[in-house]
Amino acid sequence: MPPKKFDKGLFIAVIAIILFGIIMIYSASSIWAEYRYHDAFKFVKSQSIFFILGILAMLILSKIDYHIYEKHANKILIGCLILLILVLIPGIGSIRNGSRSWFGIGGLGIQPSEFAKVGLIIYVSKYLARNNRIIKDIKKGVLPLLLIIGLFFALIMLEPDFGTAMVIVLTLVVMIFISGVKLSFFIKIGLLGLVGIVGLIIMAPYRMMRIISFLNPWSDPLGSGYQIIQSLYAIGPGGLLGQGFLQSRQKQFYLPEPQTDFIFSIISEEFGFIGILIVTSFFAFILYRIIKISLKTNNLFAKYLSFGLGIGIIIQALLNIAVVIGLIPVTGVTLPFLSYGGSSLLVSMASIGIILNISKNN
Repeated sequence: MPPKKFDKGLFIAVIAIILFGIIMIYSASSIWAEYRYHDAFKFVKSQSIFFILGILAMLILSKIDYHIYEKHANKILIGCLILLILVLIPGIGSIRNGSRSWFGIGGLGIQPSEFAKVGLIIYVSKYLARNNRIIKDIKKGVLPLLLIIGLFFALIMLEPDFGTAMVIVLTLVVMIFISGVKLSFFIKIGLLGLVGIVGLIIMAPYRMMRIISFLNPWSDPLGSGYQIIQSLYAIGPGGLLGQGFLQSRQKQFYLPEPQTDFIFSIISEEFGFIGILIVTSFFAFILYRIIKISLKTNNLFAKYLSFGLGIGIIIQALLNIAVVIGLIPVTGVTLPFLSYGGSSLLVSMASIGIILNISKNN
């Protein structure tokens, strides 16, 4: 029997978009990095290290039988839970941008909430596959799952990291929805979630400022509305073909740290509508390949796992782009594969590695 091969189209698309992301990280960060660190390639070097580690992780995970995750799903979940608790302890977790959500390792940072995202998807995939017959029973099938999701949501909100928490909840809700739970249940949960979000906004004044700046950025143009105004100033002049590579004006100390959450703004400014079309086409192609893999596999756990990992990446991308173009308030979510951030890149590439292994076993 010839050796099984993974989905080369998905692999090539992921590598291509990451390489484009590294190029754009240089464009977005070189001026800032030269000014602050006297090294225009500082962020590119860090991202490249995680890219190499990500390739190794992706290739290794593409060879590990995905059934092992189902077998050890509970242990993986407990491990992620412990990490989320540890990061909240002063002296163990480090604070960045007002959030205690990092483990500092030298000059690099590891974000346990990113790993919790994958751990939860693995656990929920196992739960849905093994409880397929009772999942439509809200009390017996859904509520136990929601309690676990709620616990993780609460721990991540204590950091606080609202953006990552929302990505995780939306991803898992979509997974539960495709399992066959009635739509009326999600309408009720949606209303309850809306009340909860309002409560979270009231509890933290900075979130209220984000809402106000979303509705009217010019109400505080030098404060809470500053980022979105500068982002729109970047996107507006992009036009069809953009200002040209390395020609962005907003990265010149106007848009704060443009290599992270707002890298899509710099892409829009330098490459215009064509750049936007290229990036969104990459994500559309990646989603298409992942859905195709999910539909082709006969294993129910593999179906949920590949779909969950893939839709999680796409939901995060949609939230980031929606923030950048001013459709929703600022959430602090990175653009997968493109934004600067080692944890996000490593976890996203590891997720693709798991999906590639599922594609081999179709």
